[in-house]
This record gives sequence, structure tokens and C-alpha cells, in this order.
Amino acid sequence: MVNLTDTDKADLVSTAAELADAARIATLLHFRSDGLTADNKEVLRFDPVTVADRLSETRMREILARRRPDDAILGEEFGPKSGTSGLTWVLDPIDGTRGYLSGTPTWGVLISVADGSGPIYGIIDQPYIGERFEGGFGRAQVVGPMGIKLLRCRPARPLAEGILFTTFPEVGTSDEGAAFRRVAPKVRLVRYGMDCYAYALIAAGQIDLVIEAGLQPYDVQAPIAVIEAAGGIVTDWQGRPVHQGGRVLAAANTSIHAEALALLNG
Repeated sequence: MVNLTDTDKADLVSTAAELADAARIATLLHFRSDGLTADNKEVLRFDPVTVADRLSETRMREILARRRPDDAILGEEFGPKSGTSGLTWVLDPIDGTRGYLSGTPTWGVLISVADGSGPIYGIIDQPYIGERFEGGFGRAQVVGPMGIKLLRCRPARPLAEGILFTTFPEVGTSDEGAAFRRVAPKVRLVRYGMDCYAYALIAAGQIDLVIEAGLQPYDVQAPIAVIEAAGGIVTDWQGRPVHQGGRVLAAANTSIHAEALALLNG
């Protein structure tokens, strides 16, 4: 872990806000624009990347080069940059590019800073709606059209009363999909396709669970910071730390997390 002073923490929060502001401008420049196209990063499925993804990350890296040159960077589009400070900025310039291409307002920009123990501060930013969820360093709040509100996850309730989200109905591999389908019939409501915004909804006290598989560090580190700051829990499907990605179970509290975890493991 890196020992941070209050001044250090304030600078990290200020830097993250500047990154999010820059990413808002870059992403909104192309959102719902005529002629927006995407390259496909994979062969077996459609995994798009747009000019907005690349511009957003470029702008954030430029700010980090100026403000935090000794920090490492892990970004989705341009890979890792080494650093000497013990801190790493983990950036997803557009989480939910499929939604971005479709014109839905549920994609977001993910920004977090991590030390050797994992994410210590994070932002989930939705530029089009104008909502910014942040967590870490004693902060847990959302700033948006309804003003500033503290983030607090839902209190414990039975799984049968829970609301569960995932991005894709198929979830992952056939085995991972089967595990998800052991949980889904046990909750009150299942919804799909929200990308990072679903994690923000856990922190905001609106839903109870997100279950996903095949995630990367830049998909999950900011949500971990925000949800944990709001009193929730994020682990892998065995209850272990998940900041390196993989199979993710995010929950509003330890009680409903335990119920879902038991079902995921049969």
C-alpha cells in the first residue's frame, strides 16, 4: 500500500475530476452523431471500438502525463504504462461501447486509482445524463441533475425480493450462464444491458446485485471503489478479491451476496 497524505488524496480526487471532465467532452463530441462507425476488436463476437473511445483515453492520458507523470496507467485502448509512484490509474474511456453506438445513455467512463491492494478511489461518470458517482477517501456521492446525494447501498433483504442486473443474457461461457440461471429465478426482477451503470445503481441504493463474467480490470476497478464506499461488496464468484477482473458478483450487502454466492456455486 502507498501511504497518502490528505494533500495527496485531494490531488488524486482533483485529477480524477479533470480526467472525467475531459472524457465527457470527448465522448459527447461523437455520441448520437451521424456516421459514427466502429472497428471490431474480436473475431468471434462484436466488440466495438470507436473514435470516441480512443479520443477519450488519449485526453485522459495527456492530463496524467502533465499532472501525475510518475503514476502507472492501465487503459483499455492503449494498454499499460509503467510508473514509479506505486499508484496506477485504471481507465475505461467508454464502458459500454455497444450502448454508445446504439444511442442509449447507459454507457459510462470509468476512472480509478489503485495501489498494490486494489482500487482506492473511483468514478463512474455518465456524460449524457450528467451523473458522476464517486467513492473512496471517505467520499461516497453522486452529483447530477438532482443535485448532490450521498451514496448508500440498499439494506439487507431476502434474495427473493432482490433486483439483479447483468449486461448480456448469455453472461459468459455455457457453465457461467448456467450458474447465472441458478440465481435469476430466485430474485424478484432481472434486467439486462446496463453496463457500468448497473454498478452505479447498486451504490445509489436502487438495485441489489450485478453478476457478470469475463471482465477486465478496467471494467471493474472503478465500480469496486464506488460500491464499497457506499457500503456494498464486490468479489469474484468464490468470494475473493476481483480487482483483476474475471467473474464478478457485486452486491448491496453481505447478506444477499452470500445467498447469491451459494447459488452460483451450485
